[in-house]
Amino acid sequence: MSGKAQALSEALAATRREGRAALIGYYPAGFPALESGIRAVTAMVEGGCDIVEIGLPHSDPVLDGPVIQTADDIALRGGIRIAGVLRTVREVHAATGVPVLCMTYWNPVDRYGPERFAAELAEAGGAGCILPDLPLEESEPWRKAAERHGLATVFVVAPSSRDARIAGITDVGSGFVYAASLMGVTGTRESVSRDAADLVRRIRATTELPVCVGLGVSNAVQASEVAAFADGVIVGSAFVRRVLDHADDEGAALRELRSLAQDLVQGVRCRT
Repeated sequence: MSGKAQALSEALAATRREGRAALIGYYPAGFPALESGIRAVTAMVEGGCDIVEIGLPHSDPVLDGPVIQTADDIALRGGIRIAGVLRTVREVHAATGVPVLCMTYWNPVDRYGPERFAAELAEAGGAGCILPDLPLEESEPWRKAAERHGLATVFVVAPSSRDARIAGITDVGSGFVYAASLMGVTGTRESVSRDAADLVRRIRATTELPVCVGLGVSNAVQASEVAAFADGVIVGSAFVRRVLDHADDEGAALRELRSLAQDLVQGVRCRT
């Protein structure tokens, strides 16, 4: 592994040496606007996120629940485009130094051109790409482009995935494996899915890659539960909700983002 993907692996290895899970924060680019979105992600890192995922807003975000759908709609109506997503990656990485991934559905990358997207993401300082809807069987052109530019390719595995399918995904993925803790869309939940720990166990039977769990984590207690069996805890909707709740006060929104990240860090450090 080379390039910024190596920095991603090193960040996950560092948190493992500390005896804790990594805190990975997700945030859509361009929400509520380009500049304020960059400040929001920077605040999340200031609060303690070890790694961040920058979402590429999409008109049909089938994996995402109502909170992220609302944010995506605001970003798209505000004029966000791939250039703005790449600028967000560039400025967040420059300001914080943490690994920055892009999370996107496949269609925008396919239309932009996999080679062009990989080259520009790497040039912006990106560590890799999470592509939740890219079929394994159709992924080779992207994976080759990503490898040429030193990017990780992170695949999403669901509880419904059969063991053979998981083995196929982990054989070609890199960076880490994104374990979706439940069947359904993103969003905060009252409790962590019981399927999550079993899914992590099944993934680990096939790979040495770190396994990070997302979908549903929104507070320190849940983060602690997930950190007990995962290498990373991914939080998205809870961060976005803080900004939606303070739409008219950016200062308050930034304070809320830092505060939530600080709370979640305590969770990933205090494994149950």
